[in-house]
Amino acid sequence: MDALYNFVLIYMVYFSVAVFLVGTTLRLVKIFRKPKQATSLQIYPEKRAKWLGAIYDTFLFPSARKHKPVLWVFLIVFHACLLLLIIGHLELFEEFKIFQLIPHEVFLGNGFLGLIFCVTLLYFLFRRLLSPVRELSVPEDYYILILLFLIAIFGSQMDWARSWYGYEEMVVGDYRTYLLNLLTLKPEVPYNVLIAGHSFMLVVHVFFANLFLIFFPFSQSMHSFLSLPMNKLRRG
Repeated sequence: MDALYNFVLIYMVYFSVAVFLVGTTLRLVKIFRKPKQATSLQIYPEKRAKWLGAIYDTFLFPSARKHKPVLWVFLIVFHACLLLLIIGHLELFEEFKIFQLIPHEVFLGNGFLGLIFCVTLLYFLFRRLLSPVRELSVPEDYYILILLFLIAIFGSQMDWARSWYGYEEMVVGDYRTYLLNLLTLKPEVPYNVLIAGHSFMLVVHVFFANLFLIFFPFSQSMHSFLSLPMNKLRRG
């Protein structure tokens, strides 16, 4: 069992991060090395505040708000939760005073942040099972959403164990030690993590996160890196 834990929590992590970084870099280089578009992609009439407008289009989804307000609400909530979860994972490495403007324990929301995030993912998944979205979906769409849901549900379970059930066999300090060991290239899984009753949740959570990192550079989700530049081109 220790060998399996070490494989998923150490060696697979390094492999998946390497694939993610190299794959994403090569994909972006390939995209940006393509010949420039001969014709303008700008939409007329031209609007002012081009960069502010591009940021507005990228992060506030005005088209979705206008045509599909329910979807827009879930998109906003999803991205807000994603940002806060990223901040929470950064806090697992070290405490940052700037993130404690609202005093909280890792993670913010006392467990409800992960719950809301899981609900938004289920909405996106079930939405793809209904027409007309079903006819426009490809297997990759379901794969990404299912992977994200599995990552979120097992990660949330660990947060709920501490926040709701007082389960203290694995605390923030244990996660911090594990992550810092990885970051400093001194990989070792803390003993408390290996013997904890729900350590398998961490292993499954990290396993699915590894799969996501490996798959991401080769998926259409790469468009997330290009949303702002594309919206700037549209704005002129």
